[in-house]
Amino acid sequence: MRHGADIPVQSGKTVVTFSGGLDSTTLLYHLLREGYEVLALSVDYGQRHRVELECAAKIIAPLGIRHETADLRSISNLLGGSSQTDDSVEVPLGHYEAESMKQTVVPNRNMILLSLAAAWAIGEKADSVAYAAHAGDHAIYPDCRSEFAEALGGAIALADWHEVKLLRPFVDKTKTEIARLAGELGVPLERTWSCYQEGPIHCGACGTCIERREALLLAGIDDPTEYDSFAPALMRDESGSFTIDWEKTIEGGEMPPERRQGTGEPA
Repeated sequence: MRHGADIPVQSGKTVVTFSGGLDSTTLLYHLLREGYEVLALSVDYGQRHRVELECAAKIIAPLGIRHETADLRSISNLLGGSSQTDDSVEVPLGHYEAESMKQTVVPNRNMILLSLAAAWAIGEKADSVAYAAHAGDHAIYPDCRSEFAEALGGAIALADWHEVKLLRPFVDKTKTEIARLAGELGVPLERTWSCYQEGPIHCGACGTCIERREALLLAGIDDPTEYDSFAPALMRDESGSFTIDWEKTIEGGEMPPERRQGTGEPA
């Protein structure tokens, strides 16, 4: 039996790890459309971009589903070395798949979040736990790899007499495909939060902002997001992927020196 694979979505009761981002919000709407009874779990682990928790609450409010936020701020000092939890580490700018993006990885985050979700699922007699790992995550996040999901899915299934499955419906989907699905489902994109900065609006230049902008552009979806930067100049590389042409982008507007760090442009 495979655990943690792209198990076909069926009706039932599930706990979704919910950040309030584009991916997890689209997953939540997708599961609701498929007939699931959804419980949403957000986690405050002391992340720099805590504004995502406010966005998560605003997204959930009109849906009338149960939403819990676990307070794990007391362990944030154990999650060092990441720009999301350590103030001494800068949020890198540039494309999502760049090597510098590895400093955004929070140590063992998905293990922590999914373990909490599994515990709640067991207590609620839910059938599954779902998270929105997608095809583009694997290069940067070790805990989004299939090997990790297989191992954790097996452990979750053995954790209690009540077996809980680990679902990854988006594991083979690109970010663009998720954005397109978000448009089909009527996801309130203006309420979702992707940026790794504190806010109050998206910076527009960090890896997750660039990934968001590219995905919505390629999906042909109007982007209602307010960004604290000018529109990026997009270009295709030899592999056919879109990248940012920073030289042309900077010509289009003023980029503060601190924002040029990580872009390959001199600060």
